[in-house]
Amino acid sequence: MPIKHNLKTVYISALIIACLLSFASILGVFFGSTIYPTDELFSNFISNDVVNLIIGLPIILASIFLTMRSNLVGLLFLPGALLFVIYNYLIYVLAIPLNWVFLLYITLIIASVYTIISLASSIDGTQIQQQLTGVVHERISGVILVAMGLLFMLQAGGAMIDAFINQIQITRIDFAVHVADFSISPVLVIGGLQLWRRKKLGYASGLGLLFQASMLFIGLIAFLIIQPVLTQKPFLSVDILVVSIMGLICFIPLTLFIQGVITKDNSSA
Repeated sequence: MPIKHNLKTVYISALIIACLLSFASILGVFFGSTIYPTDELFSNFISNDVVNLIIGLPIILASIFLTMRSNLVGLLFLPGALLFVIYNYLIYVLAIPLNWVFLLYITLIIASVYTIISLASSIDGTQIQQQLTGVVHERISGVILVAMGLLFMLQAGGAMIDAFINQIQITRIDFAVHVADFSISPVLVIGGLQLWRRKKLGYASGLGLLFQASMLFIGLIAFLIIQPVLTQKPFLSVDILVVSIMGLICFIPLTLFIQGVITKDNSSA
C-alpha cells in the first residue's frame, strides 16, 4: 500500500463517522416531524436521510473494508466517501433551523475534514503517481473534474446573483445546496487540474473526486425515487432521466480510472 503512516487513526475516525451518520439518519427517519419543522424541510430531508443510509453509509464502510484489505481502490475511494458526507451535512447545517441535532451535523463535518487531512498526510502521493501514470486516462478524468467544478460554480453562483439582482426569494434548501455546490467546486477544479498535469496530488485525489461526484448523482437519482414514496411529492421521471444522463459524465471516467487502478494493482501483485 502506498502509505507513509499507519492508518489506525483513520479507520477509527471513519468508523465513528459511519456510526454518527447512521444515528443522524435514523433520528431523521423516526423523528423527522420534530427535527424538520416545515413541510418542505420534512419532505426533502427525511428522503435524504434514507439516501444516506442506503448510499452514504455503505460507501464509507466499503471504502474502509477495501482499504483494510490493502486494496488501492478502497484507499483512493475513502476521501471521496468522506467528501460525500461533508457535502450532505453542510446542506443540513445551512438549511435546518438550530435544534438539538445541529451539533451532530457539525460533528460529522468536522470529523470528516479531520479524517481526510489525516488520510492525506498518510498517503504516499509520489508512489501513487509512479504506479498510476499513464494507466488511468488522466487527461479525460482531469477535464471532466474541471468541467464539473466550473459547472457547479457557475450554476450556484449564477442562481444566487440572479436572486440578489431580481430580488427573488430563495428557499433555505436551495440556498444551502447552492452554497454546498459552490464550496465543493474549487476542490473539483484543483484536483482536475492537478490530474490533467499529472501531478501527484491529482493521482492521489482524482479517483476519490470522481467517486464523490458519481455518488452525488446516484444519491440524487435515489432521492427522486424515494421522495414520492415517503411524501406527497410527485414522481419526476423526466428529472430522473436527465440526472442519469448527466451522471454518465462522471460514471464513464470513474469506470476508466478504476479499471486502470485494478490493472496496475494486478500487474504489481
